[in-house]
Amino acid sequence: MANFRPLHDRILIKRVEAEEMTKGGIIIPDSAKEKPVEGQVIAVGNGKILDDGKVRALEVKPGNRILFGKYSGTEIKIDGEEHIILREDEVLGILD
Repeated sequence: MANFRPLHDRILIKRVEAEEMTKGGIIIPDSAKEKPVEGQVIAVGNGKILDDGKVRALEVKPGNRILFGKYSGTEIKIDGEEHIILREDEVLGILD
């Protein structure tokens, strides 16, 4: 991947692909799949700049799997691969 570093409290993520088949064995066609709301953190910015000028480090780290809102962030392509940039406050949680 090209050298890319998000600024401030922004996070670069790559979506985790949706399941191709339901638990009952039914194959889901591409047109019926919803975009997953789970992703892998690829890179993070230096931190959120607070009102007093101090920088607070982000809680998410590269490698974390996160949940985010369905319509959160901005979709971009880096080296032909789709990624999403979003702010830390758009992250709903970190999966362990």
